[in-house]
Amino acid sequence: MWQTPLINLSRPWRFFVRGLFVVLVLLMTVASVGVVSLLQNIEFAVHTVTEPDRPPFPLGVDPAAEAIIEQPEVDSFREVFVAQSPRQPVKNNWFDRVVGVLAQSAWLQNLALSSSRVLVVYAGERHEEVAANFAGILHWDAAEKAQFISLVQEAQPDLPEGTFLPGKYVVAKDADPSTVAQMLIDGFAREVQQRYPSNIEAVVPLNEALTIASLLEREAYDFTDMREISGVIWNRLFLDMPLQLDATLQYVRGSEPTGPWWPTPRSKDKWLDSPFNTYQNEGLPPHPIANPSVEAILAALNPIETDCLFYIHAPGGAFYCAATYPEHQANINRYLR
Repeated sequence: MWQTPLINLSRPWRFFVRGLFVVLVLLMTVASVGVVSLLQNIEFAVHTVTEPDRPPFPLGVDPAAEAIIEQPEVDSFREVFVAQSPRQPVKNNWFDRVVGVLAQSAWLQNLALSSSRVLVVYAGERHEEVAANFAGILHWDAAEKAQFISLVQEAQPDLPEGTFLPGKYVVAKDADPSTVAQMLIDGFAREVQQRYPSNIEAVVPLNEALTIASLLEREAYDFTDMREISGVIWNRLFLDMPLQLDATLQYVRGSEPTGPWWPTPRSKDKWLDSPFNTYQNEGLPPHPIANPSVEAILAALNPIETDCLFYIHAPGGAFYCAATYPEHQANINRYLR
């Protein structure tokens, strides 16, 4: 009786076939994770929209008196009232990085969703990054992308950056720029402006709070870290010291037509000619350098009381601050060298 001969693969081909099988399994697993993530994003976004109004931010700083007065309710306020908007993926968390990429995948959204799309603004992104991600998912052209940016910025003319509120937004798959822009405008009004009454504005103008919060998003690892760095920033502002934050150098270089949004700082960047260069200019940058989360705004308004003027992050993210430059140098020598 005739039988189909068995395929006798050579050793290299067997390794190739096995490797291909493993790759396919990994791709299926990643796609499954992405689909689950998208569905969770939809549930989160719908839940966020239906939440009630929130009380005003607590305020733990008095610039006029050059004083930090910690408010005991800050942590409970964050836990109860601050919506957990998605932060930029943690640098050392591979799962966050993978999910972050999947959430911006137009291909995966086409696979997982029929009529809706999930748009994610990650805390610490520039508005150009937000627009590029949205355009990729919704298939906008350059003119539509520019229209989206213009509409959001027109709602707060003094804030070209800082009002593209981090969060997850569910839209129709053919949503136009005006519809999406209005969602972000409404989100910013609900999550930030409603929490920012005139008595807080009189002490710390919203532009300043957003600017400090944007610095915290680019410099800090978590909420406690944000509050620590916020204390250092406010201390330097009280003393008219330059902030000397590398994130502002990244913003300057990232504003160039080519290159990454957040390039690695170089020593020579400290001499860049820009009002956003906090090594060369005292005080805050002219406006936010990124779009901060509500959590970061809370930290900007509620620094931890400290005598520190300098800080570093050791490998792994551990925070060390110092009140004097010699102490700062000692921390550098101990933890970074």
